[in-house]
Amino acid sequence: MKILITTDWYQPVINGVVTSVRVLSEELRKRGHEVRILTLSRTCRSHVENQVIYVGSAGAGCIYPEARFRLPVSGKYIRDLMEWGPDIIHSQCEFSTFFLARKIASERNIPIVHTYHTIYEDYTHYFSPRKTWGKEIVEKITRRLSCRVSSIIAPSEKILKILEGYGVACPVCVIPSGINLSAFAECRNAGWREKIRKKFGISHDTTVLVYMGRLAKEKNVEELIRYQKEAEKQGTVLMVVGDGPHRRYLEEKTEELKVQKSVIFTGSVSPEETGRYYQAGDLFVSASTSETQGMTYAEALACGLPLLCRKDGCLNGIVEDGKNGWQYQDMEEFLNFIKKWRDADEDEIFRMRCAAREAARRFSAGEFGRKVEMVYEQEMHRKSGAA
Repeated sequence: MKILITTDWYQPVINGVVTSVRVLSEELRKRGHEVRILTLSRTCRSHVENQVIYVGSAGAGCIYPEARFRLPVSGKYIRDLMEWGPDIIHSQCEFSTFFLARKIASERNIPIVHTYHTIYEDYTHYFSPRKTWGKEIVEKITRRLSCRVSSIIAPSEKILKILEGYGVACPVCVIPSGINLSAFAECRNAGWREKIRKKFGISHDTTVLVYMGRLAKEKNVEELIRYQKEAEKQGTVLMVVGDGPHRRYLEEKTEELKVQKSVIFTGSVSPEETGRYYQAGDLFVSASTSETQGMTYAEALACGLPLLCRKDGCLNGIVEDGKNGWQYQDMEEFLNFIKKWRDADEDEIFRMRCAAREAARRFSAGEFGRKVEMVYEQEMHRKSGAA
């Protein structure tokens, strides 16, 4: 198959959509398919690099931090794609590049499969003065989208239920995004725990809580910092790995709460380094309820880190309380679960780490590629049968 993936986000940006696209394209190529990616350039200039077409764009930070919108694209790039002749398009974002996906699909008479990565109703504070208005806008946009694609892939049961509530018009199937399990396994045996701890002056007996991800308002990292005011009394350090528009606010919050000594901001790290930073930790923590799936949850599990996360539907079937982590609902539970971890003996800690790695198997990159390939085949068959 010739597969065109369209996405508003791609490398060098680091986020869950980019990771999902990168892993999927690699797996599809391993399975013998030709893959090209159509995305937005981080400048106004369009160019092609390694089968990736970067379309010129301009910043749209007034809508969402780091968001961009497409500039008029040279017909040459679209003609080249048309001559290449994709058999199917897999769109990953609902805005700028989706309109190009529709144009190409219409002219080629091919299906579009769409992955619904973002719970936009959790982002309404960026574009709507009232959350109820924002939710209504999101529902209308999503229903309209569902009439323009052949099927939607939901990364979790949580997203499936949301889409069903919106009344989408097309079939929806659940396929969790995949990760390269072997890459994270390699980091476990290279002494990275000691190296990263030494870099930040953390002793070997300190309990390190690792948060990995974008520092944006909807990620609710502020809650972790507030909880750290009490958690540090149990001998913990909160390591915040990542960067984003909310970072300065969060740094000011640590100063306000006087927890600067027990909260470490590492800044952004490359995808190749993330496994090393997970290794420095004991528990992976998150207070977000805006995740569709949470790729960092899967990565942490693959590194053998039990999860300590705010209770959320995307974790159903992933976190087994007391076996590979816990889901908390308030500060009291959060602190109690940290105490349980610190009181656990070596055998219990070993069992939880093993259970975490076992839970990560469901996010295998190979399985991800195989299931998405099946959706493509199904939609292409349906399209040819309807022709």
